[in-house]
Amino acid sequence: MKVLFATCASLPAGDGDDAALIDALAEVGAEASWSVWGSGETADLVVLRSTWDYTERLPEFLEWCASVPALANPAAVVPWNTDKTYLVELAGAGVPVVPTSVATPGFADWPAGEFVVKPTVGAGSRGALRVAAGDFAGAAAHLAALGVPALVQPYQAAVDALGETALVFLGGQYSHAFTKGAMLTPDAEYDESGLYVVERLSGASPSGAQRRVAEDAMDAAAGLLGLRRADLLYARVDLVAGADGAPLVLELELVEPSLGFRQTDAAAPMRFASAVRAALAAR
Repeated sequence: MKVLFATCASLPAGDGDDAALIDALAEVGAEASWSVWGSGETADLVVLRSTWDYTERLPEFLEWCASVPALANPAAVVPWNTDKTYLVELAGAGVPVVPTSVATPGFADWPAGEFVVKPTVGAGSRGALRVAAGDFAGAAAHLAALGVPALVQPYQAAVDALGETALVFLGGQYSHAFTKGAMLTPDAEYDESGLYVVERLSGASPSGAQRRVAEDAMDAAAGLLGLRRADLLYARVDLVAGADGAPLVLELELVEPSLGFRQTDAAAPMRFASAVRAALAAR
């Protein structure tokens, strides 16, 4: 069984978080290696990993995904999840989501307090701006400079102290969690590739409330996509605390999320390998 981890030219072997997966897959009889997306290489399964330049090449990326015979997550997931307006759909399905509006030039319904403006298609916090309360002119200028539709969300102040909690699912089942420090801060730094903001990560034990919200998000997404949860090889649900402390979904990552293998138990790569075996067996 041959598995390819799809990445981008700037990170030919990923960002290091997936390093243990090659050996884990070998233990279950799968030969895994890295490949730059669009290269034409084929395999029994192509797994989207650090394809983080797709935001500048989205039509090409979507066309390539649709051409791959066996892609994880499935190709149908990619156009839905690379456009963050999926958050509006999740909210419509009853999932507690950070309040989200979609803005285009002329948008005027700005939140009252601090808020965030970020492109609907984006990765690694590129193009995201934390806007001071009342700075509607600055927000409008940023929106115009982006030149693409954007999300507008009230900034959840608890993230400055608590960060985000990322819950990881493998093969549709909960695997582990980790925390990410606040990213939209004055001292935020990009990695040397320029593709993503360097994250401050640590392991986490999610609360029952966080588990319930993440599970609800997974169920809703599967329903909206017409899939079973088991069809999703991997998923990451990013939660923040709202003003009342209750967890809210900030993002549901189904295309190319870091999965925090360096922040969790040593058995997690084998859980991933088992999920890959199941995905291969189902084809």
